[in-house]
Amino acid sequence: MCRSIKTLYNFEPPATEQEIRAAALQFVRKLSGFSVPSKANEEAFERAVQEVAATAARLLESMVTTAEPKDRAVEAERARARSAARFGAVPG
Repeated sequence: MCRSIKTLYNFEPPATEQEIRAAALQFVRKLSGFSVPSKANEEAFERAVQEVAATAARLLESMVTTAEPKDRAVEAERARARSAARFGAVPG
C-alpha cells in the first residue's frame, strides 16, 4: 500500500492538494489496515486523512533546501526506466 506514496518535496511544479491528500489517504489506509472504513469508522478515518494531509502540507511548505527542484517529467521517465529494467518492458 505505502509503495504508492511518492516523494512530494522539491518538485517543479510543487505538489498539489490532491497529491498530498492521496498520500495522506494511503498513509491512513496503511495505519488502519482498511482500504475502506466501515460506516462506524468512516468519520474517524476521514478526519485522520484531513489531519495528515494538513500536517503534510505544512511540512512541505516549511522545509527549505538549496537543491534545484526536480522536474516531474524527468523523474517519471527515470522511474519508468527503472521499472522496465527490473520487470521487463510493458507491452504497450
